[in-house]
Amino acid sequence: MAVSLSFDDARLSNVDVGTPLLDQYGVKATFFVVPSAVKQRLDGWKKAVAAGHEIGNHSVAHPCSGNFLWSRQKALENYTLEQMRTELMDANKQVQALLGVKPEVYAYPCGQTFVGRGRDTKSYVPVVADLFRAGRGWLDEAPNDPTFCDMAQLYGMEMDGKDFEQILPILEKARETGQWVVLAGHEIGESGNQTTRVAMLKKLCEYAKNPANGVWLAPIGTVAAYVQQKTPVSGR
Repeated sequence: MAVSLSFDDARLSNVDVGTPLLDQYGVKATFFVVPSAVKQRLDGWKKAVAAGHEIGNHSVAHPCSGNFLWSRQKALENYTLEQMRTELMDANKQVQALLGVKPEVYAYPCGQTFVGRGRDTKSYVPVVADLFRAGRGWLDEAPNDPTFCDMAQLYGMEMDGKDFEQILPILEKARETGQWVVLAGHEIGESGNQTTRVAMLKKLCEYAKNPANGVWLAPIGTVAAYVQQKTPVSGR
């Protein structure tokens, strides 16, 4: 089985707490960043890149449905496919200018994959498939079957607010079936809203690094490239 750890938004705790912790275990994660947030800890993100962590695209404005009041001024309902493509390409350019790497993977803000409304609603999954090796969702309910999954719509399972004992059954079942667990979080700390717990991460890293457990722990792009090489049906 494979496991990928991913974190969204370029929260300050990602590089203040997360990357130093993961580096202790030799674990590489995927961080889906918003360029404006990267600038708040630029040195920390440069160190993360140097340490081998993967940097993914999470858009420029983090647009979600206008049903979230905080997203009303950047509502997906008011986007077009052309606007979304332009924004994602712009985010790639900004990340490359800041960190020297071009993102190959993307995480849908709020896990939402549409633009427009009603009869004019369109999926922007094809845009993501065209621009990136993989696209990750949010609040999904299952691991990914590497022989069938759509790389542009990978299931991302929440790890915020969970203890390792809640994650372990998912890992064990995935190991039985040879699946790929993509875990998604935000902050990294002891506790709090949208926070992946340090204690859980430590136990997960120890579990995954034990050869007896048969876990390949790697960034999303690394696993996606391997799967696409082995099973062309899962490619773009």
